[in-house]
Amino acid sequence: MPKASVIVPAYNVAATLGETLRALLDQTYGDFEIVVVDDGSSDRTAAIARGFGDPRIRLVQQPNRGLAGARNSGIHAARGDFIGFCDADDLWRPTKLADHVAHLEAHPHVGLSFSGSELIDEAGHPTGLAQRPRLRGITPAHIFRRNPVGNGSAPVLRRAALEAIAFRPAGEERRDWWFDERFRQSEDIECWLRLALSTDWEIEGIPGLLTRYRVASGGLSAGVERQYASWEAMVAKLTPLAPEFIARHAPAARAYQHRYLARRAISAGDRPQALARLAACFAASPRPLLEEPVKTLSTLAAGLVLATCGPRAIDRLRGLAARRPAPRRPA
Repeated sequence: MPKASVIVPAYNVAATLGETLRALLDQTYGDFEIVVVDDGSSDRTAAIARGFGDPRIRLVQQPNRGLAGARNSGIHAARGDFIGFCDADDLWRPTKLADHVAHLEAHPHVGLSFSGSELIDEAGHPTGLAQRPRLRGITPAHIFRRNPVGNGSAPVLRRAALEAIAFRPAGEERRDWWFDERFRQSEDIECWLRLALSTDWEIEGIPGLLTRYRVASGGLSAGVERQYASWEAMVAKLTPLAPEFIARHAPAARAYQHRYLARRAISAGDRPQALARLAACFAASPRPLLEEPVKTLSTLAAGLVLATCGPRAIDRLRGLAARRPAPRRPA
């Protein structure tokens, strides 16, 4: 049996799946399998996975169940003690799996290991931006407010930690759920926060930008309202699990969520949505301004530039920022 499994949810990703699988096959850690879950694709996704002819790649096919459903099917099929996730348009650095396995083996209290991520564009070129999250001393409040895990291609989990949060909803006869398939957005943070609130497993990061996270140029602000609605549904679902925690931290978490969505809208040049989210951020809580004044004020400034000068001014500012080395955030 392989020691580690990497699950690749795949839905109509013929354009990027090959590059993703090549990056995974290049891992320096040798004892692993790749479980590609073809989630009802209508393109050549399955053929590309089969075409590698590599015994480390296993293909699971199913009718479309969404990202959470594909991950659940992958977990169900996986044989490893350590389980990582890599979306089919993202990339892993060659040492990522080895570094996470070493981290988990050295720290038996850690159930979820993650890393920072380099942001790349649709062509795979660096954007000059990165996710450099907090790595140590992570509490449920950190997950709720800022989600340091960052994206679904960053974590590698211990199977035992996943089993601690498995559940089977009414009407599900085939398998357990780990990610809640009723969520088509916010399913990542719902899972990480449920792990933090309901188990003793710790969440901890390791240094390095070990994930290359692809950001699509189009549609950055598309679905912002749906994404926010999904986030609020996640809050409502988890409130009975930890009502005092949610009541105490929801205003700040809501403000951070609005700020995040404002930044997405700014990147997309969506002036009305950006201004609405900025207003909602400051109305929800002063915490982002007090705790992260530089990022919050720079977001406000970018929103005002967008409102007064238009999207081209934002593009110029982004180009200038990309030329400067990003400061490192202490662990």
